[in-house]
Amino acid sequence: MDDDFSIELPIDGVLDLHTFRLQEVKELIPDYLAECRERGILDVRIIHGKGTGALRRTVHAILARQPNVASFHLAGQEAGGWGATLVTLQPLEEEREHRS
Repeated sequence: MDDDFSIELPIDGVLDLHTFRLQEVKELIPDYLAECRERGILDVRIIHGKGTGALRRTVHAILARQPNVASFHLAGQEAGGWGATLVTLQPLEEEREHRS
């Protein structure tokens, strides 16, 4: 498999990780969140599935290290329950204001 292979993901605020390997997720999540912020999408749902919880823990660890994540928590039953995480991103305007 070619490591330089890339796929086009829709940037719509919903990231389904079911088709990705764990190693891919570590780069994918920060990149996806950055692109969402660029487009003004500040509420993101990451679908990691229920399974053993290993992917959920990895997702939460990645989110905890992202400076532009305002908050995150497991979704309610209507949005996937503990198989999904809801993320709130800081708007780009806040970042620009802090730089000025």
